[in-house]
Amino acid sequence: MHPSLRFVTHRPWPLPSGPWIMAQNWHDLLFASWPLPAEVMRKLLPETLELDLYDGQAWISIVPFTMSGVRLRGMPALPWLGAFRELNVRTYVTASGKPGVWFFSLDAANPVAVEVARLWFHLPYFHACMNSKSGPGGIVYSSRRSDRRGGRETFEAGYNAQGMQFEAERGTLEYFLTERYCLYAQKPDGGLLRSEIHHGPWKLQEARATLMANTMLEKWKIAISGPPVVLHYSKLQEMIAWAPTRVPD
Repeated sequence: MHPSLRFVTHRPWPLPSGPWIMAQNWHDLLFASWPLPAEVMRKLLPETLELDLYDGQAWISIVPFTMSGVRLRGMPALPWLGAFRELNVRTYVTASGKPGVWFFSLDAANPVAVEVARLWFHLPYFHACMNSKSGPGGIVYSSRRSDRRGGRETFEAGYNAQGMQFEAERGTLEYFLTERYCLYAQKPDGGLLRSEIHHGPWKLQEARATLMANTMLEKWKIAISGPPVVLHYSKLQEMIAWAPTRVPD
């Protein structure tokens, strides 16, 4: 049994039927989040998705982390994937009563992972040159997109954890931004896909971060001012995923 399946009562809906297909471990995540007017975000989403709001505001998050232990069910970790860095840009949506995540982009430092995710999950992955280093002051993380399908989007930040670990309570902003159990993507024919995921409750810490470079939102003409309004850190999350399924029209 996957370790994440020891914890199920925190989920907002029951586990999906059928076997999960993939497992991953996520390390040293930073959730850097900004509020935005709902009207700014709605026009960037497919019509089949509803924007999920917290206290009337939309939110966008940039999440750098390191991936490891990528494997298919019943198999060991895939040696040609191993550990690699990933950076995603996301907002919060719902469809058919299931709140989830919509990705504007996902950058990864593994070209095989990029192509598999594009083909199988129809996610907007891009290859990037990425690096992270841990030291006494925390983590320094950098990414520069090198994929011909994108521009030269860059991100660089230093971040560290602050204070004790905690689990977000339902109804809080921390819960809204992190406790998501599906992701949405759009097929070329316009059909909406949902991929269910599962993990234990997030073990969060408050975080401190300095963003030295961030052009991840320029393509979408999303203007943010100042540093992230909300910052959280998580040391480790073990997750499993199910195959994507089409959301009924």
